[in-house]
Amino acid sequence: MEETIPRLVFGAAERFADAPAIEDEGVVTSFRELADAGLGAARAFIAAGILPGDRVCVWAPNLWEWVVAAIGIQMAGGVLVTLNTRLKGSEAAYILRNSGAKILCTMGETLGSNFLNIKYVEMLASQDLPDLERIVTLRGEAPGTVGWSDFLAEGAHVSADVARERALAVKPDDLSDLLFTSGTTGSPKGVMSCHGQNIRAFMSWSEVVGLRQGDRYLIVMPFFHSFGYKAGWLACLMRGATAIPHQVFDVSVILERIARDRISVFPGAPAIYQSMLAYPDLAKHDISCLRLAVTGAAPTPVELIHRMKDELGIETIITGYGLTETSGIATMCRFDDDPETIATTSGRAIPDVEVQCVDEHGNEVPRGEPGEVWVRGYNVMRGYFGDAAETEKTIDREGWLHTGDVAIMDDAGYIKITDRIKDMYIAGGFNCYPAEIESALYGSGEYAQVAVIGIPDERMGEVGMAFVVPAPGANPTPESVIAWCRENMANYKVPRRVEIVSELPVNASGKVTKFVLRELAARG
Repeated sequence: MEETIPRLVFGAAERFADAPAIEDEGVVTSFRELADAGLGAARAFIAAGILPGDRVCVWAPNLWEWVVAAIGIQMAGGVLVTLNTRLKGSEAAYILRNSGAKILCTMGETLGSNFLNIKYVEMLASQDLPDLERIVTLRGEAPGTVGWSDFLAEGAHVSADVARERALAVKPDDLSDLLFTSGTTGSPKGVMSCHGQNIRAFMSWSEVVGLRQGDRYLIVMPFFHSFGYKAGWLACLMRGATAIPHQVFDVSVILERIARDRISVFPGAPAIYQSMLAYPDLAKHDISCLRLAVTGAAPTPVELIHRMKDELGIETIITGYGLTETSGIATMCRFDDDPETIATTSGRAIPDVEVQCVDEHGNEVPRGEPGEVWVRGYNVMRGYFGDAAETEKTIDREGWLHTGDVAIMDDAGYIKITDRIKDMYIAGGFNCYPAEIESALYGSGEYAQVAVIGIPDERMGEVGMAFVVPAPGANPTPESVIAWCRENMANYKVPRRVEIVSELPVNASGKVTKFVLRELAARG
């Protein structure tokens, strides 16, 4: 097994040769061509002065050039820093400054119809970026930047042998990437991951899910996220699957692409599959080619798993759990697990990784009782970049990463994620886990999507508020939702407020942004 990303790319070129590695808007790049393109990009980054350990940012939607740039950065010994495509200028500038990035690869202003019209470079014009030396546009043009083809041409001054030598000098313990957390508990923090742990973790991931040579993998999860990057195109390189990037999630377009491009693998957050199931014209699309789905990133209702099999016709569905600080993976279901286990848990620890659930004092709770998930093993981050204090708060002296997620572990070590500690609310002294309430409501069949938050209440301290997207043909009212809840769950779990909405706010990863819902609730 190759233990660095550059060696993985070279190995894939030898094993899979002229098979398609990436297909993007008519551009087909073989595994051999991808290795050559990555080496060409490395030559350009070396010519631009990038030294081993230097940081380079990529701020762009899912494109084949994104992958080539990332590989080039890592072949040059640099550290890939990813930027969320939904960030505003000041937010992106914070990460650029915090990481000390020397080069930014982004988008110009000439964008095709498939892209959101975001002027990335313009948003940075007024920002203070003392370490940033150059901006390179992967597509399009913008004042004060260099285009991708011209940037690559500068690499002619560096020989391919020098670039290959630099790539082969990268070690498994060298940093490969900085992925910044969403900042829900403060300013975003850069999670440091190394080449070796990424390769090891996603060799396990791709083996467990059954990704195989010749699979056609539609990657709608953003490349800036570990799901789209590590469980996405990086896993494709490991197994010889074809990565097919997709930029903007739109249900009708996704269904058309699955049919047209004969997609066999389509992972995503639960909200993505819920949107597909709620699409009125679903039956008009032939998605029988879909073989494998992998979901996670948020608690997954049991009913959703059953509907994915029954209505979407997906043969294999694997659930798992992880976070950026665990290289994106910590637990997974296995192929020989029964359907109910896959539907109701996030699996057990991946090999050579420990997982436990603990109480507020750090003591392991009895099996079957909820507790905070702690993870220890090779997959745990090296720390937060330039932030020793936050690292010490998150990883204790025994090496346990405190995730902030709440789960119940059974006797076999399988965990059921119930919620985030910060999302749990206390109604009249009772702990309420929104994911549990959401799962019950979704299972009624009346709702396409559901999100529950805690809101202040003078008498109870907090009570639940539910945001509900009706299923096709359903016409629920706030009163009918509350009435159903009173019949099907304990009184303290029943939402006291309900709002019927046409859609839920989600981030670029497809996860519901509950802070937006809290803002809506606060405005009345």
